[in-house]
Amino acid sequence: MGKKVFILCLVLLSSCSDRVDLIVHNASIFSADESYNSYSSLAVKDGKFVYVGGDEIFSNYTSSNVINAQELPIYPGFIDSHAHFYDLGYYTNQVDLKNTNSLDEIIERLQEFNIQNNPSFIIGRGWDQNDWTKKSLPSNDVLNKAFPDKPVILRRIDGHAYLVNDFVLDLAGIDLSTKVNGGEIIIDRGKLTGVLIDNSMNLVDKIIPEPSKDEAIKALLSAQEIAFKNGLTTISDAGLTKNQIDLIDELHQDGILKIRMYAMIQNDSSSINHFLKTGPYKTDRLNVRSVKVYVDGALGSRGALLIDDYSDRKGHKGIIVTPIDSISSLAFKLAGTKFQMNTHAIGDRANRIVLNAYRDALFDYRDPRWRIEHAQVISEDDIDLFNYKIIPSVQPTHATSDMYWLYDRIGKKRAENAYAYKSLLNKSNVIALGTDFPVEDVSPIMTFYSAVVRKDINEYPEDGFQTENALSRLEALIGMTRHGAYANFEENEKGSIEVGKFADFIILDNDLLNIQENRIPNTKIVATFVNGELVFNRRFN
Repeated sequence: MGKKVFILCLVLLSSCSDRVDLIVHNASIFSADESYNSYSSLAVKDGKFVYVGGDEIFSNYTSSNVINAQELPIYPGFIDSHAHFYDLGYYTNQVDLKNTNSLDEIIERLQEFNIQNNPSFIIGRGWDQNDWTKKSLPSNDVLNKAFPDKPVILRRIDGHAYLVNDFVLDLAGIDLSTKVNGGEIIIDRGKLTGVLIDNSMNLVDKIIPEPSKDEAIKALLSAQEIAFKNGLTTISDAGLTKNQIDLIDELHQDGILKIRMYAMIQNDSSSINHFLKTGPYKTDRLNVRSVKVYVDGALGSRGALLIDDYSDRKGHKGIIVTPIDSISSLAFKLAGTKFQMNTHAIGDRANRIVLNAYRDALFDYRDPRWRIEHAQVISEDDIDLFNYKIIPSVQPTHATSDMYWLYDRIGKKRAENAYAYKSLLNKSNVIALGTDFPVEDVSPIMTFYSAVVRKDINEYPEDGFQTENALSRLEALIGMTRHGAYANFEENEKGSIEVGKFADFIILDNDLLNIQENRIPNTKIVATFVNGELVFNRRFN
């Protein structure tokens, strides 16, 4: 009789427990919800959280997939609010020119790559003349000697300048008489230097062979692997064509690509007209409802648009990539749709142009959530133009990368309102954080560190860079999770660990909210989950 009662009790207990796909317990879960609640256990079913709470989880749920988190911290999956996912994948097959000390060192890397791969085009990315002894923009003399009969295209670290050899200039039809609106072809002593800035780069892009579909798929999967390793579960890609978006959707539907994507449509007439006609496109893993626009270039290549001259180049104020009247007309065009306008603005004049265009176009709209991407240098007179309708989408590692030469470019006075994240958060109440990879490293941990501590990986400067605009640890973490989701109109489905939301979460080996500052950069992602599926793992079986 006792045995029958025991069996009956087990049956009743089993029938009262919901079977789920995953249980994680013995964890330190930071939910990132509006109350900042902490928990120790969670349950996932059909890709969503069905329980977030304490160890009583086993009284209500059962699963064949149970993970003991060993008291490690769990956060919502990181959201990178501004990156170039497609480019990252291709970058893995290009010559890495980061951290080079001279043009001669670049030549050595290119020659080694050429011997090993013998490509028809040699393409590299990551050079920065600010890291060299001679900090002026280079010329292609040594490049021509090393590669007289093969095209070489080297993209600057910020993505806003090329250094190419004469072979490429000839292929692209660029000579001393070539003029480009919104770009600059650098000439020195009556000779082309091979340096092309902003829109002039388009002339070279036209001669680069289009990648095959297989190459594009390989690039996307390579980028996904890197993203998951870094705890990223959603990427906002800052500029995709319709064809690229279609391929991402196809790979999502086939289950090959698992990472969630927020697509900013590239500002070309074909892509924009298609989506304005069909409207936003939304699946569980892809959201297409914004347009990426460029006003100016970058500070490093002196393409950022300034109100006053560059401190280190008198008579030069930067480049207007998209004409002011085009910015204004597009803003009014998009204001009557469900599409968000996300505008690249780095210099103080560029930010002023965008802020004024947004103010005029959004006068009658309550919750547009339009974004300014980068928002790097802002005039003190314009800070007040930020408000709850305009979201600053910033990349904290830009501040700690650029600080070495920032004062040379714009002087200390203008720099006081550069990378002003705290001020922007106070005005807009929301700030979305990203990396801008592959311009910067794919590291949300360094995003957090740079935002909070305002130092680089070498802990420079000792007292931090303009720390009055540092974010608190909580503000930075929310900027990488809940605010990132909000900036994408996705706050009801991701960005926090709450019942009903997608089960996108990460396990770390350090609690970013509590560990010592100097230990933050050493933090590792232990595991990454998307839809409750383990997509990256260092420790758990």
